[in-house]
Amino acid sequence: MRILPVNLSTLLVELDDLSQALGLFDQLQRAPISGVTNVIPAARTLLVSFMPARISAEQLSHTLMACPVSVGASHQHGELIEIPVYYNGEDLDDVARHLSLSTDEVIRRHGAHEYQVAFCGFAPGFAYLAGGAGFDVPRRDTPRTRIPAGSVALAGTFSGIYPTDSPGGWQLIGTTPLEMWDIHREPAALLQPGMRVCFSATGDAPERVSISVPRDTSEPSTTDTTPCLEVLQPGLQSLFQDLGREGQTGQGVSGAGAMDKSALRSANRIVGNPSHSTVIETAQGGLSLRCHRPTIVAVTGAQTTVSIKTAEGTRHDGARWQPIELAEGDTLTLGATTAGVRCYLALRGGFDVAPVLGSCATDTLAKLGPAPLARGDTLHSAGLAITALSLGESPEFDLPRAGECITLDIIMGPRSDWFTDEALTLLCEQTWQVTPHSDRVGIRLEGEHPLTRQRSEELPSEGTVTGALQVPASGQPVLFLADHPLTGGYPVIACVADHHLDLAGQIPPGTTVRFHPLTRFAPLAGENSLHEVTS
Repeated sequence: MRILPVNLSTLLVELDDLSQALGLFDQLQRAPISGVTNVIPAARTLLVSFMPARISAEQLSHTLMACPVSVGASHQHGELIEIPVYYNGEDLDDVARHLSLSTDEVIRRHGAHEYQVAFCGFAPGFAYLAGGAGFDVPRRDTPRTRIPAGSVALAGTFSGIYPTDSPGGWQLIGTTPLEMWDIHREPAALLQPGMRVCFSATGDAPERVSISVPRDTSEPSTTDTTPCLEVLQPGLQSLFQDLGREGQTGQGVSGAGAMDKSALRSANRIVGNPSHSTVIETAQGGLSLRCHRPTIVAVTGAQTTVSIKTAEGTRHDGARWQPIELAEGDTLTLGATTAGVRCYLALRGGFDVAPVLGSCATDTLAKLGPAPLARGDTLHSAGLAITALSLGESPEFDLPRAGECITLDIIMGPRSDWFTDEALTLLCEQTWQVTPHSDRVGIRLEGEHPLTRQRSEELPSEGTVTGALQVPASGQPVLFLADHPLTGGYPVIACVADHHLDLAGQIPPGTTVRFHPLTRFAPLAGENSLHEVTS
């Protein structure tokens, strides 16, 4: 067992193989460690999140090292799910040639063995199925831009089933009529870690079906037909957000949530809402709302102008980070942002939005949560219990502007040792340009000198965190933000420290970034393994 630093509240536990990873995962499920908040299993690792106030990284490391490593028992005796497959995949002949088998023999072997649901990632409901026929098949040289939902596929030693239409590079061998992901079902993901799977050949491709218990899909609770606000212009991207979607990693769903959580909390406190309430996150300004009932709102986050036009046509400015009283007929408009990227608008009493998997956050990568705001949408109050307005809120950091250089603290690891010494030096001494190809999933960075690896083998998929600096083959890192995938297959050279994640979520294109390491990389095998950097 190796235990590697990820950030100030997460460790990566590396084991020899999948069976050991599943064994330790089972043990941590049966006997949770106090202070551990989440465990994400992957091909041969566990991503372990914890509360530093309850348990230190060193204490957690010692506790994990003392855990006996065994084969995952629940993955040997978990619930068995039968998947009917119509073996008509576009790559079936190529797979057969690669394995030096006939297509009939590939089909026979694929259905003759049980598989284990090892872990979920890539997309909600996408399960990595291990074992089975023991095939080892390379990914396609050129990924497809669209793979239909229900496609049964192979890659490496895993089988998988695409839950929704998506790009992908796995080899397609068939289709199944079963819905792998159905938000109207409980649970939404048909396959979850601990289950077993067997495939059975079917002679045709029947219509897609969903199985399991129906979910109670609640609608917004308001019965008042008069909205508080109406969307006149949604701007570039306006989304409902809260603090994120917790407890769904077993279904392949990451947390998402607001990019600048401190600004969200402040906006809610200003109007007297519970600090975790749902708000509107709008990028780069342009949001325009008409008020239909007197109310109070607040705008925090990125620097922008807040203008109010009354029903009589007079105009005045509203103050950011202060309560803004709106009368019936007022129109509130946010101008283009001049520092930062994302503004947060809170409504006194909260927005009445139907949660999806326990959260009102919109995850743009997973396509989960409420739809983006559109012109003509009406917004109602949730009628939350409210308290006094807060008049003392202020930004927690200086907002970054285009043309500036922003310094982000980082924790080295978990895969720093996959890179050359030169790459480790370049990461922290080179200035990185923030490209326009950046969004809620991540910031694409570009440096004069790419980061080179000293290990060329493929990294088995493992859990990722917000703030991870993942380095693809190009050597140009991607800084993962709120809507990042749950697992990734490129090595992570370092992770942005938790206290700079909100700042990272406000970095606009046209800025540059430098990284300041708080630690030197070292496996956490005991005390004093994670050394502070001294100047």
